[in-house]
Amino acid sequence: MSAGTYTPRPGAAPLPRMIAAQAALETRMLLRNGEQLLLTVVIPALLLVLFSTVDIIDTGAGEPVDFLTPGVLALAVMSTAFTGQAIATGFERRYGVLKRLGASPLPRWGLMAAKTLSVLVTEVLQVALLTVIAFALGWTPEGNPLAVLLLLLLGTVAFSGLGLLMAGTLKAEATLAAANLVFLLLLVGGGVIVPLDRFPDAAQSVLGLLPISALSDGLRDVLQHGTAMPWADAAVLAVWAVLGLGAAARFFRWE
Repeated sequence: MSAGTYTPRPGAAPLPRMIAAQAALETRMLLRNGEQLLLTVVIPALLLVLFSTVDIIDTGAGEPVDFLTPGVLALAVMSTAFTGQAIATGFERRYGVLKRLGASPLPRWGLMAAKTLSVLVTEVLQVALLTVIAFALGWTPEGNPLAVLLLLLLGTVAFSGLGLLMAGTLKAEATLAAANLVFLLLLVGGGVIVPLDRFPDAAQSVLGLLPISALSDGLRDVLQHGTAMPWADAAVLAVWAVLGLGAAARFFRWE
């Protein structure tokens, strides 16, 4: 046996392994949080079942579930990438968790990448669950799955940037209140449940530029109407993604 066989070799793990480990931890923490599960899973599923089976809102021609499912999928993305991430990251910042993680071998951009991976894993579970519920309610989707995937990814990036911007600039309590308020306002005015054409003409032009409206309308164009790719909605999401991530990178405070 040569000398130094059992000599410790301290050092950081490879970067991909660190990011994967942090992403797994972030995902487990999210799935163990009852309040976050209520926001990200239970509420979208209940809205889909309720408004698909009870004639409360006029969703136009066709089955209500065909109109509602794309909007609820957009809501699920917003609840995870924006609301849930903003609240969790805001309190991590308040309690000094981000400051300590920022001093670890995992670079700060790696931590953000891990959080993004956690969001994507959660969204896969959300989309799978909501899709099963929608099919059980009689949903008949159309369109190109690749267009749906692109819209979901653009929406995730856009909402993630806005969530990180809010979490990195406001106090944790303010983030909690603001994120939930924005969630409720966009639920009502973002074309998720109530069609945008039910609003006044002046309001429609403004509401149509919101990321939730672009995502829900884009998904609806593909899944309900069979559109190949709603480029206008994709462009709106891309602009929000660039603005959100750029502002978050510029103004995010770790302490």
